[in-house]
Amino acid sequence: MASGISGLASTATTASASTGSGTTSQEIAGNFTQFLTLLTTQLKNQNPLDPMDTNQFTQQLVQFAQVEQQLKGNDRLDSILTNAKSASAASSTAYIGQTVTADGKTAQLKNGAATWNLTPARAAAKATITISDAKGNVVGTQVKSLAAGSQTFAWDGRNSANLTSPDGQYSITINAVDATGQTVSVDTAVSGKVDGVDLSGTEPVLTIGNARLPVSSVRSIGSGLST
Repeated sequence: MASGISGLASTATTASASTGSGTTSQEIAGNFTQFLTLLTTQLKNQNPLDPMDTNQFTQQLVQFAQVEQQLKGNDRLDSILTNAKSASAASSTAYIGQTVTADGKTAQLKNGAATWNLTPARAAAKATITISDAKGNVVGTQVKSLAAGSQTFAWDGRNSANLTSPDGQYSITINAVDATGQTVSVDTAVSGKVDGVDLSGTEPVLTIGNARLPVSSVRSIGSGLST
């Protein structure tokens, strides 16, 4: 008789280790009810010459109670995550129509203009700025000095052959040195007017033309049109 209860407990424990779906919850609830029924029946009809081990009953009851608490805890966590995602989705829609500045090296070339925000760690006497297309092909290179602090770098879309590049996404790479020849790190950011929000992933993603910026990368928000 006791082995039957032990087997049932093992089955329930194995089920609890699987997915936290509604089917699993129903199986655990059913096994728990069966266990209590079997336990009550055995207590009523046990052999007085060979009484059942109450310690085993207690351990199995504790085990089932822990499984039940875990299932309830998982349900509550799922509810919290769902509510948090809904709140994040609702708040992220407020970005639509706003001009944001976010971490990144990729900007959208539109109507012959693409803009990056550059912030060197200190003044750079020489900065080689390389612009590449979406396939990684270098389309243009410029060499200039950079002052300390935040500044805007605008590209008119002209490639190395002085031809106009097609609209699309372009990335920027900067190799800068100061007057002593020491490397200067340059932080890059992009700006643009948000025209949509993608809510299909775990984090909302803002869309600016074909560019995609995670909400977590946003540094500042404005209300003007993108340049």
